[in-house]
Amino acid sequence: MTRPLAFAAGGLTKTFDTVTAVDEVSFVVPAGTVAALVGPHGSGKSTVLRMLLGLLTPTSGTASVGGPGSGAKAGGQVVGAMLNPRGLHPARKVAAQLRVFASAAGVSDTRVEELLTLVRLTDVADRRIGGLTEGMRTRLALAVALLGDPPLLVLDDPTAGLDVRETAWLNDFLRGHARRGGTVLLTSRTLSTVLPIADELIVLDRGAIAYQGSPARLRRSHPDRLLVKASSPIALATSLAAQGFTDAVMRPDGRLAVAEASLSQLESAASTARVQLTEVTQEHIHPDQVLAALTHTGAPAPTYPAPAPYGTYR
Repeated sequence: MTRPLAFAAGGLTKTFDTVTAVDEVSFVVPAGTVAALVGPHGSGKSTVLRMLLGLLTPTSGTASVGGPGSGAKAGGQVVGAMLNPRGLHPARKVAAQLRVFASAAGVSDTRVEELLTLVRLTDVADRRIGGLTEGMRTRLALAVALLGDPPLLVLDDPTAGLDVRETAWLNDFLRGHARRGGTVLLTSRTLSTVLPIADELIVLDRGAIAYQGSPARLRRSHPDRLLVKASSPIALATSLAAQGFTDAVMRPDGRLAVAEASLSQLESAASTARVQLTEVTQEHIHPDQVLAALTHTGAPAPTYPAPAPYGTYR
């Protein structure tokens, strides 16, 4: 059965003066999934989120949130959003800041206490926000987004400042949210951060889509390889191809870079071709090497209008 759509963008374009921040971006995010917008600074990620939330008007194209069965609540679609900047007052205390947003959203103080426990900020509830670490501010902004227990979450760079343990906790929480039928659309500047949780990747480069699909498909197009020095690389490549391993590339240094074959399979092909292997090393492709290959750095970052209050959108 086809899942209802939680988010959809069709030909989404946004121009600021002479700078095109987003250029013909189209994607859909089914309900119950985690999707990641990934790209370097200035690639258009935050602009896309703002258009989806109605905080920016597209120059052209469409942006929609929700639909029948996607998690709509009575009285309208509820989306919890965490954007940059976080919209937190540095002079306010943690609990007080959360209560301000709770009051505006019609949420009880009981929910505030629950969220302080959930995001592990109970011990700093009486500290001023200006004295918090970046990770603590990120967790507080997440608590604001969660006040209304929204089915849809839009999170801009949600791992900013989080340490390894905090990131693992966030990943577990977001996957759990999706398993319960919720939907997450988040952004990241790195692929390595989102690969553990994303069902779908949308890689942006200078406002346009550079890749769209599953992490598994992206991985298959950029596999780890065995780097091989052999007495006859051409004969080895021919033998490998005969065994079904057709992804073998000759490097400028004379080594053969072989994908998908194990060491034993490589040795078998060499034996069949009567080729001597003189050196075999493993080349691991880091996800952010893949991102670098897909994108360009230094794209101009558009100037955004003043941010609206963050938290729960209806």
